[in-house]
Amino acid sequence: MTRALTPPGPPPLDPIPVLKGFASLRRLTGAYPAGHPVIAQKLRDLQDLIRLHLRNGPVLRIDVLQGDVHLDGVSFGRDQPAHAQVIREFSELGIDSIHIREGVEADELLAVAGFLWQLTVSPDGEPMEAQLARRNVRHISLARLVPLDTRWRTQEWPDAPTGPLDPAYEESLARAEEAFDTVAAGRRLDPVTVRDLVQLLIYKVARSNAALAQILAVKQYENLTYCHSVNVAMLSLLIGRQIGLDEPTMAALVEAALLHDIGKTRVPLDVVKKPGALEKRERKMMEAHTTLGAEILVQTVGLRPLTPIVALEHHRSANGTGYPDLGDAAPHVMSQIVSVADIYEAITGARSYQAPTLPERACLVLARLAGEKLNSALVKTFVNAITFFPLGSMVRTSRDELAIVVATNPADPLHPMLAVLDDKGHGPCGRIDASARDGSGAYERHIMETLMPLGEPLDVTKFFEVPAA
Repeated sequence: MTRALTPPGPPPLDPIPVLKGFASLRRLTGAYPAGHPVIAQKLRDLQDLIRLHLRNGPVLRIDVLQGDVHLDGVSFGRDQPAHAQVIREFSELGIDSIHIREGVEADELLAVAGFLWQLTVSPDGEPMEAQLARRNVRHISLARLVPLDTRWRTQEWPDAPTGPLDPAYEESLARAEEAFDTVAAGRRLDPVTVRDLVQLLIYKVARSNAALAQILAVKQYENLTYCHSVNVAMLSLLIGRQIGLDEPTMAALVEAALLHDIGKTRVPLDVVKKPGALEKRERKMMEAHTTLGAEILVQTVGLRPLTPIVALEHHRSANGTGYPDLGDAAPHVMSQIVSVADIYEAITGARSYQAPTLPERACLVLARLAGEKLNSALVKTFVNAITFFPLGSMVRTSRDELAIVVATNPADPLHPMLAVLDDKGHGPCGRIDASARDGSGAYERHIMETLMPLGEPLDVTKFFEVPAA
């Protein structure tokens, strides 16, 4: 008895023409007015091609992973030279996945093409799903695939400070988080909320040495947006005080510093927190936070005029380089102040790919950047204000004492006032003046090194209430 052989099914269709069809329609949408015959023809061709694919199933899934095109979850083949251009084109747009479901209409294809064209000229941090929904696209989804990067050994840092905080500082962080969450949710920033927060920072947080200690010393948390922004505002305030800004100008500086990174609320979090070097398209998305921030702030009625300018310029160098490209003109002095504070704050805080940098080393980094990237006079002003051993730093003395810096000494910055830790290393047991000298005029002790706190964070607030020994 012979058994009838089942004829083999049709070979799988090539997904590359679908990608090329979207790419062509995207370019035509940007080059020709709506309804132009060349757009209509390309739209018909793409619709016919997709209908052919959908005969094999209710969903057409095209995914690209590291140049390997997958059709409906099955590898179709490695990137070929003839396909490289279209794959690279979608990759630079941040699109790795196109899924199309039965029932897709020509209007949806055209809307997706228009969306892809807009990504070229105005990348937006809003989720793609939401943007497509606003265009009445119901049967097509676009996505970015994020492969696990195992090349980096990363440490999990908290997203915000842990342990006891100065009450005013804690309140400022809570208010800032609420403001940033409002913008991230697509709602308008409330200028009254911003003004109240600025007043809190200037008149309460800035007057608390405990709060300043929690900002100036190393920060063992991944301060990516709102914490970082509050801290940069306070560091900018310290610079403003040193150069003698008047009260209205100081308030304008603090507001601008507080909101300098608001554009990061529109950048995907996986890009902001990526533990390693950014790819070209990711770097482009990250750099767009300056422009996105300026756009958000320009549209917020009631903010001070320089606030969007600082958001736009804070990654531009004193010599006119950096991003975005605005020509050779140097950024506004307020932008230059925020740049100094921004870099110090970023490197003394944790990142998934690096531990925080000790304050004196951070000061040396600023010194190396002075003259080109950073304004030399502002760097000198800042370092003189905070010193190599800023408030809150844990240090070891030449007498092998562990202590917390609780007051700086402008006349002798290398010998500050210290609160000595008890034998268990948890609490203070008295104050000492590191600038004290013996009968021969020699210093009684020197600071030998700054230490990275280990284990549970210390409650630095109680170190600023210790009586002299």
